[in-house]
Amino acid sequence: MYHFENKVAVVTGGANGIGKRICEEFSKYGAAVCTIDTRKNPYFIGDIGDQDTLQAFADRVIFDYGRVDFLIHNAPPLSKGISTASYEDFEYALRVGVTAPFYLTKLFRPYFSEGACVINISSSRDRMSQPETESYTAAKGGISALTHALAVSLSGHVRVNSISPGWIDTANTIYTGADAAQHPAGRVGNPQDIAAMTLFLCSDMAGFITGENICIDGGMTKLMIYHNDHGWKLES
Repeated sequence: MYHFENKVAVVTGGANGIGKRICEEFSKYGAAVCTIDTRKNPYFIGDIGDQDTLQAFADRVIFDYGRVDFLIHNAPPLSKGISTASYEDFEYALRVGVTAPFYLTKLFRPYFSEGACVINISSSRDRMSQPETESYTAAKGGISALTHALAVSLSGHVRVNSISPGWIDTANTIYTGADAAQHPAGRVGNPQDIAAMTLFLCSDMAGFITGENICIDGGMTKLMIYHNDHGWKLES
């Protein structure tokens, strides 16, 4: 379906879950994949919340390949709420979730190939929330807004889009009953759902799409909520 031979894909947070599947899909279609994660991975172990680490990672990618075709910002920010998050916790979440994507894009800007793509992995929490998720939600809202700003600044050279996943299961769990019913698609999502859209947005088929945020949540954010309907039940 895709021809990514001789392309270079950079993926943050690529050691497991959505990021790992994105890496696997790029590799399957011929791309060289460079990932950074705090967990063990084949390329670079490090914390993207640290500026020096970002510089060292970018330097290695450019030394190894000399250019970047696809840059996927996937590393998840810390999730803590107003009751427990310290100033440092909240600031760190924004460093990982917003500052690092901005700065890594800036570092790679001179090395983006013609027709390069940046994909920001946001979240449906950029438009809805659970209690006590302020640091994560703020970071995801920030990267959604950063998407259209970068799309304008990099116009004519790099396309920039974001994906907002909903409930994505990364443990191969089979959900039935209310968990499935509350999704108009009839199921909980999986990493392949996000990887598939990522590769599409990086392909020539998406050449007229930039600055967009695409929510992939099985329709969950479109379903009106009533007590005892579609699996939703208010617990007192």
